[in-house]
Amino acid sequence: MSNFRRSQNEAHPNKTNTILTGIILLQILFISMQIWFLFGALNNALEENFGFALTTFIGSLLMAIASIWLLRYIPEPLQKRPTKKPEVSPSRDP
Repeated sequence: MSNFRRSQNEAHPNKTNTILTGIILLQILFISMQIWFLFGALNNALEENFGFALTTFIGSLLMAIASIWLLRYIPEPLQKRPTKKPEVSPSRDP
C-alpha cells in the first residue's frame, strides 16, 4: 500500500498545482451551496416549514464534513533546496 502524502510530495509541481486548483474549486462549490442552503433555510423558517429547514441543515452538515475531509489532500508547500552561498570573510585591510 502506497503512502499518499509521500507520493504527492514527490509529484511534479504541475500535478501539485492541478490538485490544489481542483481542491480550491471544490471548496468554493461546497461553500456556495452552503450559502444557498442558508438562504433557503431562513426563507422557509419564516414560513414555519420545519421539514425544509431540517433537510438543509443535514445537507449543509454533509457539505461541511466533505469540506473538512477534502482539506487533508492539500499539498504541502514546495521546499526550496538550499543553495551554497560563497562565504565572505571580512577583510581587515583598509
